[in-house]
Amino acid sequence: MILLVIGLILLGVFGIRFRKDRRRLSNGVYLLLGVIFTGVWLLGSGVHGDLPVVLAGLLVALSPLLVLVLAGLLIANGVQMVRREGLRIANLLSMGLGVALLIPYVLLAAALFTDNLWIVVLLASVTMVISYVGFVFVAFLFYSLFYGALPYRAGMDAIVVHGSGLLGSRVPPLLASRLDRAIQVYRAEVAAGRHPLIVTSGGKGSDESISEAAAMAGYLAERGIPADSVVLEDRSTTTRENLLYTRELLGQRGASTRMVLVTSNFHILRTAILARGLGLDAEVTGARTAFYYLPSAILREFAAILVANKWVNAIACVILFALPLLAVIASRDLSGSG
Repeated sequence: MILLVIGLILLGVFGIRFRKDRRRLSNGVYLLLGVIFTGVWLLGSGVHGDLPVVLAGLLVALSPLLVLVLAGLLIANGVQMVRREGLRIANLLSMGLGVALLIPYVLLAAALFTDNLWIVVLLASVTMVISYVGFVFVAFLFYSLFYGALPYRAGMDAIVVHGSGLLGSRVPPLLASRLDRAIQVYRAEVAAGRHPLIVTSGGKGSDESISEAAAMAGYLAERGIPADSVVLEDRSTTTRENLLYTRELLGQRGASTRMVLVTSNFHILRTAILARGLGLDAEVTGARTAFYYLPSAILREFAAILVANKWVNAIACVILFALPLLAVIASRDLSGSG
């Protein structure tokens, strides 16, 4: 019963925080913990005898196999990304994570062959850190999916489309999907009697012949969007600059800065968190992305989230890494004093 109480409390905290502001990663932590505690209670509430023990043993036995399968899939996706998108650091993230998941098994094999206590301690330390990062990643992914499934809040004054790079002067498929989603939102608003602006946001890269904003505006014009409904923000090079320059641009026009940000589905939560940090009255809606592209893209987003909160995560990892070592030292001191 205690598991149910804890789960309901965590879900209640999530509900309160979500109602106050849905654009927080910590919402995902409370939601995931609440679901885990409540789910464990539900699984065990109608079960008697040795079945819970059998299920727990089965889970422990299968976990290493599942991790190995996941590592293999991530490495395979990394190879596919390199073949399709080229050899770049960003495209190696899924492969790198797959290799990292194999490290505890390498350490375990070394510990078994050498019978060395300190290798076992190192294995425990690495496992603690990986478990922490893994939990935060699951919370991030779980809440990203939850946030992305939320219905669009109608009635925004501006629809901001974030750039993602051009192919010369051509709009590539990733950016086209964002623009198509913006057109859907725009037409729904017009059908409801409203007339929002569409802001195309993106500067000119060194390998691009025109700004992203201009290319995006051309794409919209070809699909029947009136020119007086489109505003170009053609200075930005990052998502943060997209948001800041757009707020400035709308303020200069005397328009309200209440906006919906249109980006790819893998990018929605980080964009929402960033918008919240800048104090913007903005929500985010996502466009579909090619499936093969998602693992690396999601990992890039997660890495950016970790970096944005680097000190909290670094302190947590250091503490967790040190715990097994401190436990060994403490046990030796106790046995020595006894």
